[in-house]
Amino acid sequence: MATKQRPRNAAEAKRRKSRARTKMVIFGVEIALILVMVVGLWALLGSGGSDSGDVDGEGQSLFAKVGGWFQNIGAPVRAEPKITILDEDKLSITQQVQEATEEGGAMHGYRNIALFGVDATTENQLFKGSRSDSIMIASINLETGDIKLVSVYRDTYLNIGTDEYSKANAAYSYGGAEQAIKMLNMNLDMDITDFVTVGYGGLSEVIDGLGGVYIDVDSEEIKHINNYQSGIADVLKTDYKPVTQTGYQLLNGIQATAYCRIRYTRGDDFMRASRQREVIKAIEEQAKKADLATLTKVYEAAIDDIYTSLDSKDVLALLGDIANYRISDENGFPQEDMRATPTMGAVGSVVAPLDLESNVVWLHEYLFEDEGYQVSDTVSEINAQVRTNVSKYLK
Repeated sequence: MATKQRPRNAAEAKRRKSRARTKMVIFGVEIALILVMVVGLWALLGSGGSDSGDVDGEGQSLFAKVGGWFQNIGAPVRAEPKITILDEDKLSITQQVQEATEEGGAMHGYRNIALFGVDATTENQLFKGSRSDSIMIASINLETGDIKLVSVYRDTYLNIGTDEYSKANAAYSYGGAEQAIKMLNMNLDMDITDFVTVGYGGLSEVIDGLGGVYIDVDSEEIKHINNYQSGIADVLKTDYKPVTQTGYQLLNGIQATAYCRIRYTRGDDFMRASRQREVIKAIEEQAKKADLATLTKVYEAAIDDIYTSLDSKDVLALLGDIANYRISDENGFPQEDMRATPTMGAVGSVVAPLDLESNVVWLHEYLFEDEGYQVSDTVSEINAQVRTNVSKYLK
């Protein structure tokens, strides 16, 4: 399928991206906004507190200033984040979407980041070879600081970036973050160029480092939490503490991770995605209460399970603005009244967008307040193919 690419004026694209990044804030799958920002501190500590970089209003480098904080708290960071640079020309951002992100366009003033949670048990599986069972888009309103989270259900039947049609979570397994982002951009008319991926053990380590998170557990969920805890503990080679009562309570890392994985209740995988977003919001609340020393320790514990495209210097410049950002809303794609769940032969049970165009129109209104959005030709072509492939399996 031919996809219209964004303009190849590299200088202008770089200037636009630089302007946007000076104001953006970062949020990671199953890791709070603040924690992902701490990734940026590695650049400072790895360079020995160099005075290079952006300068604040007092004439002091932000690198030098944060370096002083770490010297005071005695918390050197030695771990290295796994960072990659993506080729934006391969991410299938259409000309129409590119124009919408420019001055006067409906997507102007927003930063969209892909968030992937993978069941990676080895470092290599962070990069490719594991399915992304958690797929989210964090859309950040740069003017208000509001962050909206949208789960793209892992079994959503889409073009996975290679003109092959399958479940959305297959894209990461086949082509890593680049193909998974291409899949999101092609099918949803998005402009995503950055991502954060978190591996299997990362969530548990983060939550324990923050002292746990508060979650309201109901009677239907409690037995499943303990069943999932057993499996997670086996993988992580550790013990677990059963949850013995319902209600609003403090969950530790393994307990909260198990809560994220529950899907055998009413709502199935749709409810599981909702639980994942609930835990992210709970982590955000705990992280905003933590001091820099605590966040640094959490970062060191989890860094082996983080893979990202985010530039450390851009992240570092935003540390002082953390309190201005908040998760304002969350939702799922495709919408309940615009999807079906047929079983498609060898592909298995899928979440089929009954009309991809209508779902994309909804998404752009939800994220960007763009009423009456007109989808790209690419989305229209994909919609027609999805309908053809799915129709014979619908009852």
